[in-house]
Amino acid sequence: MNLLPRTMLQEWIPLMWLVWLLYWRLGAGHLKAVTRRESRLQRASYRIPLVLAALLFLLPGRVCGVLSTVFIARSWASFGIGVTLVALGLGYTVQARRHLGANWSGTITLKQEHSLVRSGPYRRVRHPIYTGLLLAIAGSALALAEWRGVLAVLLAAVALIIKLRREECWMLERFGNDYAEYRKASWALLPGVY
Repeated sequence: MNLLPRTMLQEWIPLMWLVWLLYWRLGAGHLKAVTRRESRLQRASYRIPLVLAALLFLLPGRVCGVLSTVFIARSWASFGIGVTLVALGLGYTVQARRHLGANWSGTITLKQEHSLVRSGPYRRVRHPIYTGLLLAIAGSALALAEWRGVLAVLLAAVALIIKLRREECWMLERFGNDYAEYRKASWALLPGVY
């Protein structure tokens, strides 16, 4: 790949993540009041691996040592596929969050008048925001083409599985048989896999 165009195109991924982060922060408008929230220690159990995953992308390659070794030959095709996956993944998270509406929270919470959403992106996947995040992180890793990206995907997957398992326990407590039936009819994170 020609270095100058590749360097310019590499800015697309951080720009997409930045726009997404701004939307995520600013779009938290009118949410239902919280009746139950996880503890700080519980939040740390998945936030620490997510922060480590982000750092793997943000730190200069020389700091990451052997993890900055290329795992796949860098090409326009792999980079283009990576950029596309980031865009699709982040777009999917936005769609899922908008569909969730006032039930959304960045942490595990139960809300006043919390409703069980089973339509739209939630019809087949119970945690489509996490699915989209994993897709976007995988796309970032493919575009980076270094082992640190692979490690970041694994860290993010572990973090999101920790979070979704706790969230599912709370949803089972709150919605009982309705949630149990929903679990039977849908995938937790990745359709056909998990």
